Amino acid sequence: MRRIPVFSTMLVLVAVAIMVALGFWQLQRLKWKEGLLSHYAAARDISREVEWTSKGVGEELLYRRAHLTCSAVRGHSSIAGRNAEGKPGMGQTADCALPGGGKALVVLGWSEQPNAATAWQGGDVRGVIAPGPRLVADPPLGGLEANEIPDPSGIPNNHFSYAMQWFFFAATALVIYALALRKRLSRD
Repeated sequence: MRRIPVFSTMLVLVAVAIMVALGFWQLQRLKWKEGLLSHYAAARDISREVEWTSKGVGEELLYRRAHLTCSAVRGHSSIAGRNAEGKPGMGQTADCALPGGGKALVVLGWSEQPNAATAWQGGDVRGVIAPGPRLVADPPLGGLEANEIPDPSGIPNNHFSYAMQWFFFAATALVIYALALRKRLSRD
């Protein structure tokens, strides 16, 4: 009669334990992400503006209304974006120097053409803090159309499906090992 292989069994059990731990870790991340998304959704409803300081803004201020003074524009560029109606195009950006030091990326507005807002050279900006972080101007500046306002509802929360994948991988590993072990033991 053959014996159960100790090393192989231990290796499979360790791998399964790691996969199960990763599944529970993803469930913890699910709760964390739900809290973060709830915080972001609540931030959108706060009408009081925060000031974008020379130190920048932290992640806890994402999706809040904010204002800053762009004392000088260091450069213009464009990024992919959508206008207020959802039409794809280019978000026109300015790399702003702030009074007292620091910098901020400002999305001035939207156009179909890249580099459409190179005439804008600074001033007061009001808008919504988007990931990056960047300030999406609302109202738009430089004669541009309005950008799509940043919305946290578009942030995916896939942690439950990731957890289920890890649990499925662990179960699959156990089934495959059990079938291989049964085949090996039945040869005797």
